[in-house]
Amino acid sequence: MTKQSITKSLRFPALLILLIWVIHIIKVGLDLPWNAWGILPRSVTGIRGILTAPLLHGDFGHLIGNSLPLIVLTTMLFLFYKKVALKSFMMIYILTGLAVWLFARHVYHIGASGVVYGLISFVFWSGIFRRNLRSIVLALIVTILYSGYFMGIAPNQRG
Repeated sequence: MTKQSITKSLRFPALLILLIWVIHIIKVGLDLPWNAWGILPRSVTGIRGILTAPLLHGDFGHLIGNSLPLIVLTTMLFLFYKKVALKSFMMIYILTGLAVWLFARHVYHIGASGVVYGLISFVFWSGIFRRNLRSIVLALIVTILYSGYFMGIAPNQRG
C-alpha cells in the first residue's frame, strides 16, 4: 500500500462526499423541499429516489453521521477491492435503494444509511467468504468500528 494508491482510492469517496455536502448546503441555503426526491416506496414517482435519495439528508447531524462512515468504507472498498470496487459500489447503491422502494413503509426516505449498511456488509462478508488474512482483518475492523450500526436495524428502535 503506497501513498499513491491511498490517494487514488480516496478520489471517488472524496468526490461523493463533496457532492453530498454541496447538495445539502444548496438545499439549506435556498430552503428547498427536496425530500420529495427521496424514495417513496412502491410509487412511480418514488423510483427516481433510488438514484437521488442517498445524496439528500434531513439535517447536518444526519449528513455528518453518514459522511464519516461513507468516506471510510468507500475508501476501504476502493483501496482493498480495486477490481470490483466501482461495480460493487454501484450495485450496493442501486440495490439498497431498490430494497427500500420495495419493502419500506410508505413515507419519503432520504440519506446514505442504506449505502453505508451495504458497504459494511460487503466488507464483512468478503472477510468471511474470501478467507484470506487481509479480508478477515478488514472484516474485524469493520465489525469493531461499526458494530453500533447493527443496533440500528434491530426491531423496536426509535426512528
